Amino acid sequence: MSKNFVAIILLSLLLSLSGCYSAGPPPIESYVRENTNVLLIRNIAVLPFEGSGRTARIRELTITQLLANNVFDVVDKGLVDKLMQQEAIQSGAPLDIFTLRRIGESLDVKAVMMGSVEEVTNSRGSASYEEITMTLRIVECETGQVLWQASGMRSGYSTADRLFGMAPKDRFQVTLGLLYDLMDTISAETE
Repeated sequence: MSKNFVAIILLSLLLSLSGCYSAGPPPIESYVRENTNVLLIRNIAVLPFEGSGRTARIRELTITQLLANNVFDVVDKGLVDKLMQQEAIQSGAPLDIFTLRRIGESLDVKAVMMGSVEEVTNSRGSASYEEITMTLRIVECETGQVLWQASGMRSGYSTADRLFGMAPKDRFQVTLGLLYDLMDTISAETE
């Protein structure tokens, strides 16, 4: 065996024993309403997200991922924003059933996607890294029932990356990875 191979095995063993080794990202928690196939909904509106950080940008990325993965048809963001302004609905404000029904009727959708986002930039030693926590949910306009919801957290920090001198993942990479993992639960839960 080569010395490099032995060194890598020993380093992996050392990391595992020291508790520094990470088995991967934390799990995504998700829920699908019983006896519901969320994928039968073809057209949704993505409402403005609540929370800290770049919620408008993350909403844009969410819409792009929904369209790119052919999960749903999505009402144009401009139409949604105009309706929210006409209805005097504040971003992140709770919606009652009557408002949800008006949104559904006005935009001709059966459900809306809502989200909350928290972004943090942390430091660990000399490294700075991004961390994002997000919850997405699909709510039926007629009843106000949550049909699907998923929550998760992702970080740009990796012990292995630090050990090998690699830069942490940037905001975009962390956000896109988390969105992909969250949306993956839509089809996984309904199969």
